[in-house]
Amino acid sequence: MPKGVRVRELLRDREFLAYFAARQGAQLAYSIETVAIGWQVYGLRHRPLDIGLVGLVLFVPQLLLAIPAGSLADRFDRRIICVACACGEVVAELVFVGLVLAGSRSLAVNLAAVALIGIAHSLGDPAERALLAGIVRSERFVRAQAMTTSVGEVVTIVGPALGGVLIAIGLPVAFGAAAAAYALAALAFSFLAPRPTEERAPEPGAAIAGLRFVLHHPVILGAISLDLFAVLFGGATALLPVYATQILHVGPIGYGALRSAPAVGAALVAAYLTRHPIARRAGPLLLWCVAGFGVATIVFAFSHNLVLSLLALAATGGFDIVSVVIRTTLVQLDTPNAMRGRVSAIENIFIGASYQLGAFESGVLAALVGTVASVAVGGAATLAVIGLWAILFPALRSYDRIGDPERAAAPGY
Repeated sequence: MPKGVRVRELLRDREFLAYFAARQGAQLAYSIETVAIGWQVYGLRHRPLDIGLVGLVLFVPQLLLAIPAGSLADRFDRRIICVACACGEVVAELVFVGLVLAGSRSLAVNLAAVALIGIAHSLGDPAERALLAGIVRSERFVRAQAMTTSVGEVVTIVGPALGGVLIAIGLPVAFGAAAAAYALAALAFSFLAPRPTEERAPEPGAAIAGLRFVLHHPVILGAISLDLFAVLFGGATALLPVYATQILHVGPIGYGALRSAPAVGAALVAAYLTRHPIARRAGPLLLWCVAGFGVATIVFAFSHNLVLSLLALAATGGFDIVSVVIRTTLVQLDTPNAMRGRVSAIENIFIGASYQLGAFESGVLAALVGTVASVAVGGAATLAVIGLWAILFPALRSYDRIGDPERAAAPGY
């Protein structure tokens, strides 16, 4: 990356500032929303399986709508899609406010409100992921992505902690704050310049072109599938309401701190990456960091000490953010602009599967073998995945220079 590319240059770019503000507003809303939903749903019956059902309900729209949403992002103005979906999120949060105020104890009704959130996320995420590469030049992308991510991780430190405080005040306050943050995100997205796509008739099979692209580029396939299985098995955060109430006994404010801990580690690492972007040995670094994620997950599983638990969760966030930066850069820089929406939609299925299905897997396993065993087994499974992927994807294992489209995107590499 040229040394002349500096953070201050990005901050002088009005388009980037609008995108940046929208992303941080949406991230703050999501952080508060996630904490509030977990506390609300677990509080209905105090069953870990119910937390898992939240993950499943969020994943189903991602699975069903990902490919149509990707095509939508490539055929229509991505800015308008982002604004509309952020407004949909506002509506969903207000539905939760109404449910809490009405005293609803129905799991099905609460899960229906979660489904509204899942639909809005699924339709908006491909367009939002594809925006940045069209806003900044390619030589600025890695730094812009790292800056957005690093500040986003600071927001995810503040968000869950704030969410815990707001829950202590009242769940309607927490959901109302999330609605306000999504409204600010919608406003910021609206300040982006219109970006009409090229008018053309859809090509046969265009909707699944993103899937074909990923399958024919082993480095990209290896990176996003590795993230899928690592987080799928290492989903400790899904069970934090159980840890907060039954294992560590720290209440809603402690729950917010636990939710913030991964973001603390992620923010520190992402801040470092903003000034020192990953340039070489990206593949081996990715594998080692995901292995570190698995080890930290196992440590957290057996901890009964709040400080150790916070440190272990911070470590998971620090290791995970390296994977996020490498994967995002690979997908966005090595994908043609005309296909970024569809490829981002496929990536969204993988990421959605890792987090949402990971929450479901954790909830089901916790119901069968217990919470601690569920998290520990997940961490061990993550380590097993690392060894398998190192064998199955030699191109990823040997991948060197990040953001090199000729090397990373070459079929068969």
